[in-house]
Amino acid sequence: MNENDVTVHYWASARSAAGIAAERVAAGTLADLLEEISRRHRDRDRFDDVISTCSILIGETPVGAREPSDVRLHGGDTVEFLPPFAGG
Repeated sequence: MNENDVTVHYWASARSAAGIAAERVAAGTLADLLEEISRRHRDRDRFDDVISTCSILIGETPVGAREPSDVRLHGGDTVEFLPPFAGG
């Protein structure tokens, strides 16, 4: 395990698009993480499209509209990708 590793969790259709529920990624910013997971899953048809619709949380804090390159990640963080859910 790298000291910069964060744990990424994919939920619902994001899990289906990734083909896995979770993985570890070394990344210093959210932009780095998004680039790396896109590279890892580029062979999966819907991955980038699904991820682009997801709400992203770091721990329990929503990222919202913040610029991904401005969102710092720290080793041990958990990043959650939550697609829109039908029915609220």
